[in-house]
Amino acid sequence: MSSEQAAQDNEQVWDVVVVGAGPAGASAAHAAACAGRRVLILEKAELPRYKTCGGGIIGPSRDSLPPGFTLPLRDRVHAVTFSLNGKLTRTRRSKSMLFGLINRPEFDEGLVKAAKDAGAEIRTGVAVSRVEQHGAMVPDRRTVAVVLSGGEVILARAVVGADGSAGRIGAHVGVKLDQVDLGLEAEIPVPPTVAEDWKGRVLIDWGPLPGSYGWVFPKGDTLTVGVISARGEGAATKRYLEDFIARLGLAGFEPAVSSGHLTRCRTEDSPLSRGRVLVAGDAAGLLEPWTREGISFALRSGRLAGEWAARVAEAHDAVDARRQALNYAFAIKAGLGVEMSVGRRMYAVFARRPGLLHAVLTGFRPAWNAFADITRGTTTLGELVRSHPLARRALDVMDRRQAKEG
Repeated sequence: MSSEQAAQDNEQVWDVVVVGAGPAGASAAHAAACAGRRVLILEKAELPRYKTCGGGIIGPSRDSLPPGFTLPLRDRVHAVTFSLNGKLTRTRRSKSMLFGLINRPEFDEGLVKAAKDAGAEIRTGVAVSRVEQHGAMVPDRRTVAVVLSGGEVILARAVVGADGSAGRIGAHVGVKLDQVDLGLEAEIPVPPTVAEDWKGRVLIDWGPLPGSYGWVFPKGDTLTVGVISARGEGAATKRYLEDFIARLGLAGFEPAVSSGHLTRCRTEDSPLSRGRVLVAGDAAGLLEPWTREGISFALRSGRLAGEWAARVAEAHDAVDARRQALNYAFAIKAGLGVEMSVGRRMYAVFARRPGLLHAVLTGFRPAWNAFADITRGTTTLGELVRSHPLARRALDVMDRRQAKEG
């Protein structure tokens, strides 16, 4: 092969192809582009597009945004009202902001723009049918073939799957999923008088179904109202949302959007890579099991995936590529994995004894302070249990009670 032909072929191979343009994918693309790699994002939808999501931006999410990124905040939360299936209502307030609220179409579009500004390119309206790391479509062992639904083949030195928990890339990697929950949500436009009542305050309602809760997130002239519960309880979850909306006095307002989605948590031993393919965000089953918060996990895992994909792209053999992929997995497990482990323990307690959790959060000042610190980003669930003996002992006691009752 001539040097001219080799150069031409090299131009046809992307360093990193990212599948999915949500927070995980855009963060991965931004990180890989900042590392000087040629990056292509593939997104099956046209942007901007709606995503079912509460839109809460906690401290870890803010800390993981691209430098100079301006959050399109719709509200700043300084107060949280807690209730136990509509009863025992109590509001806690904070002088400083706890977290911010965004609409996903604006937020995701801004993240994609940041990736493009860093040098990434994007193609929308294209669906990936599969990836291949061996066979006739793969010219050498340093290359991954990304096959689009129309048959077009795109070549890459590394691939990041960020196409959601039901996407193609997670299936290729062999991601195993454990906890699966159904979230239902309504975007409800409200008049100014109602919007003013909710400004700066969210509601969290511990629900009637095991592991369920509801929320109200104010975003200017719209309230995002949703509930989440275990999959398999679809009819009961829908009733919970209907009762929740009626109880709040919002049944007379027509939702602009009603939607639902499944959240899926990975098993602790689930793989995060296969060959030169990494997964991040929902595609990897990365989210907090108790609250099912996923944006911060998507941003953090996406950034790490982009950084390590840039290294995988430079690997000249399978051994080196494997080493870089393992480094990515270690970074995920050392941070997000620890948080997920604590979140699983919290979920187990919450699912059995929501009243206990409600009593602690609303009646025990250190517990509220810990909640506020987590939302602000000054600590995480994992750090809290690791560094605070009281929190560790309390969780151990609840674990033992859970074991006896189970």
